[in-house]
Amino acid sequence: MGSLGTNPMSFSAIPDDKAAFEPLNPEDVRAYLHKAVDFISDYYTNIESMPVLPNVKPGYLQDELSASPPTYSAPFDVTMKELRTSVVPGMTHWASPNFFAFFPSTNSAAAIAGDLIASAMNTVGFTWQASPAATEMEVLALDWLAQLLRLPTTFMNRTSTGRGTGGGVILGTTSEAMLVTLVAARDAVLRRSGSVGVSGVPRLAVYAADQTHSTFFKACRLAGFDPANIRSIPTGPETNYGLDPTKLLEVMQADADAGLVPTYVCTTVGTTSSNAVDPVGDVADVAAMFSAWVHVDAAYAGSACICPEFRHHLDGVERVDSISMSPHKWLLTCLDCTCLYVRDAHRLSDSLETNPEYLKNDATESGEVTDLKDMQVGVGRRFRGLKLWMVMRTYGTAKLQEHIRSDVAMAKMFEDFVRADDRFEVVVPRNFALVCFRIKASGAMTEKDADEANRVLMENLNKTGKAYLAHTVVGDKFVLRFAVGSSLQEERHVRSAWDLIKKTTSSIMD
Repeated sequence: MGSLGTNPMSFSAIPDDKAAFEPLNPEDVRAYLHKAVDFISDYYTNIESMPVLPNVKPGYLQDELSASPPTYSAPFDVTMKELRTSVVPGMTHWASPNFFAFFPSTNSAAAIAGDLIASAMNTVGFTWQASPAATEMEVLALDWLAQLLRLPTTFMNRTSTGRGTGGGVILGTTSEAMLVTLVAARDAVLRRSGSVGVSGVPRLAVYAADQTHSTFFKACRLAGFDPANIRSIPTGPETNYGLDPTKLLEVMQADADAGLVPTYVCTTVGTTSSNAVDPVGDVADVAAMFSAWVHVDAAYAGSACICPEFRHHLDGVERVDSISMSPHKWLLTCLDCTCLYVRDAHRLSDSLETNPEYLKNDATESGEVTDLKDMQVGVGRRFRGLKLWMVMRTYGTAKLQEHIRSDVAMAKMFEDFVRADDRFEVVVPRNFALVCFRIKASGAMTEKDADEANRVLMENLNKTGKAYLAHTVVGDKFVLRFAVGSSLQEERHVRSAWDLIKKTTSSIMD
């Protein structure tokens, strides 16, 4: 890597103090963005040849660049050169077609364009009046997506008969969706019980399977729930690690008998560890016995439900209170974009509403609009709806479905490769485009030996820079996760990764 920029004086020649500072000079905007677009295009052209994981040490960038901010300006070309020579070599390339870790972080030309335009407009659409088009676009994009997912009209902002009772909002992450719905559920129960303030919170209990994302348990603490009343219900292979409604009922009933108030159940469609699917309808039926809020976290796999063959995973959604999914994971819409739908928008806004004098206006007072600030934690918000609309408008339903189906087909191909090699096992049945596999214990190899072999396999694979896989633990086994779905991935990348896995396995087992 280069060391350009370690001398602060290298940033510019003698400054011209008489020149007016114009950060939005139209010619600079045009020139800088042309160079940025060229960089982006070149990045995607060359990304396949870059190591997926960087070989850098903590603190490297401060050594590469100046530890102190520059006093004087520099040509934009200097900034771009340092981006190329110092920043890019330290990136983990999530967009690489050789990235198979975690879940995909998809992108598209339409999404990038939408995000760029939204950033340029830089609107702060906290109320409808603050930017009518920003609010209207978010409402429209959410309702379009709701139709692709075949959600009940009770979750839509607008229906054929006018404004609905439900609605949606685009948030940054699933964690935010969990937090705001937890707060709404908490307050609804407290109001129902006549509790003054938060005095009743210590009696409230919340529930999720042990495969639920860890951010749920974090959000529960942020919402004020007593950690002693956060229930993590064990799952096992008998339900493919999905939540067992019978166990859920037993735990909720025991809490109710002990004087606690079952308040909130989080179900997941496509867990992070294994892509397990909780039975949405059955869980909703159990929760209804206790008037508990049901939230569906479909962050990753919700995108697949735009395809009719996967929609059954959301069966029963008409009986839940909220559902969130993240197009930034698998629907070609860049970070950040988590879509939260609630069946009764007022239950959310009643808990999150703010109404300072300086934000009062006729549109809000009319009741004809929902100010999106009242459905999120903060007040300020980005124009996220634009990129989501541009993706759906540009590609259309058929192309988006084709994208999902192609990834699932490649994952099935990889699963078939694994099953055909007797050194490996598929640990859980494949759902969607994630394959959980491992070197299996056989002969003299114990389960502990197999865990270590899989750990070494993953480390050696990732060191090559030719592929990046992550791991999880399922049923006390160390398991490798192979997540297909990077926007640039083709069948040849999956085949190459499998060849690398086989070769690396032979090197550590021979």
